[in-house]
Amino acid sequence: MLMPKKLKHRKVNRGKRAGVASRGFEISFGQYGLKSLGRGWLTAREIEAARRAMTRYIKRGGAVWIRIFPDKPVTQKAAEVGMGGGKGTMDHFVAVVRPGNILFEMAGVPEDIAREALRLASHKLRVETKFVKKD
Repeated sequence: MLMPKKLKHRKVNRGKRAGVASRGFEISFGQYGLKSLGRGWLTAREIEAARRAMTRYIKRGGAVWIRIFPDKPVTQKAAEVGMGGGKGTMDHFVAVVRPGNILFEMAGVPEDIAREALRLASHKLRVETKFVKKD
C-alpha cells in the first residue's frame, strides 16, 4: 500500500476541499486516463484496489501510472472513547482529489481494453470519474 516514508507533522488539520485541480489535470505519461469529476479523499486502500483491478484486467500488458499519492494522515479515536482527551491516533493516509485531477494513466493496450480496465478501477473509488484520451 502507498504511504509516505516520513512525515513533517504526525497529525494535520482536515483542510478545505474547495476549488478545482490547479495541476495534474493533463495526461502526461500514457495515452488514456481516468479523470475525477468529484472531490473527496481517496484512501491508500482504494487506490491499491483500483490498481489491482486494472492490472488484473490488462493481464500484465501495457503500462499503468498512478498520478495521485496518499500523503495526508487521517486520525481516528478508539471505539467507545468519550469526548475530549485530544486528537486521536494516526489511522490511515488519504490523497486529496479535486475535480479535474488525473488519477490513473495507461498506455500500451488497445482503447477498448483500457476503457474497460479504467471502468473497473473507477468502481473501487468514491469519486465520480470519466475516461479521457490524449489528443
